[in-house]
Amino acid sequence: MRTAHQLLFVYNADSGAFNVLADIGHKILSPDTYSCALCAITHGIFREKAQWRSFVDSLPLKCIFLHRDEFLRQHPRCQEPLPAVFLQTADGLTSCLSADTLRSCRNLQDLQRLIYTHCINEPEDSSQ
Repeated sequence: MRTAHQLLFVYNADSGAFNVLADIGHKILSPDTYSCALCAITHGIFREKAQWRSFVDSLPLKCIFLHRDEFLRQHPRCQEPLPAVFLQTADGLTSCLSADTLRSCRNLQDLQRLIYTHCINEPEDSSQ
């Protein structure tokens, strides 16, 4: 695993118990208007999808997951619409998957393919 680079996944949702409960309610009552495409693809109603966790664990980079409020505390100058995926290096953050790109994902396989091609710059491992 390369230590100088890591992937930073940022949800378009805030942290905290109240926000988690509100997100669950929104996913159940109005899933078409849920504002976090990353959450919608990688999580079910109550928890992270096992296939997603397995994929993340197989990646050659360290992966960090932050909610919007946590990310903005650490990177207050970042203006990138969320959700987004960033490549973090010693030089700073570079967006590798934008909010628009994440919204275009139809399923977990689309997201995995985009992560390999846009964030890791490798073709997807066909054994996945």
